[in-house]
Amino acid sequence: MPYAPELTTLGYIVDESRTKVLLVHRIARSDDEQLGKYNGLGGKVERGENVVDAMQREILEEAGIEVTDLELRGTVSWPGFNGRDVFGFVFLVTGYSGEIVESNVEGTLAWHDIATMMELPMWDGDRHFLPLVFDESVPQFHGVLPYDGGSSTGWQVSW
Repeated sequence: MPYAPELTTLGYIVDESRTKVLLVHRIARSDDEQLGKYNGLGGKVERGENVVDAMQREILEEAGIEVTDLELRGTVSWPGFNGRDVFGFVFLVTGYSGEIVESNVEGTLAWHDIATMMELPMWDGDRHFLPLVFDESVPQFHGVLPYDGGSSTGWQVSW
């Protein structure tokens, strides 16, 4: 049977010094499967849309800014994530124009130190790939992060 995952984007916007990252704290909707967690910005790729356009659209919708510079850092396949298969394109956003909104329909937006962001509540599997997003010595990474019952069950990565 062919693998037909939901295609998504996930972007991590950094400040000019590359020491802080903009994260959303998912607290706005009680029915949110990510309630209480911190995450990058992003969402589903729409039919007929390429992944760069999807990432730019999602960041405009969620943060109110236009992306001017981004880099595809890697991909992550999440088989079994909350009962579905998801495949994500992970970007590092290093340039944008406009003013970042304080909140969106998912929660509040704020800058966090990259050095301590792993202390925040997030999906346990994110802790596997997040260091790779910000590590300039690592080329593009491509990982598989299976989930079962809301928790990651492994991690395989190549670069």
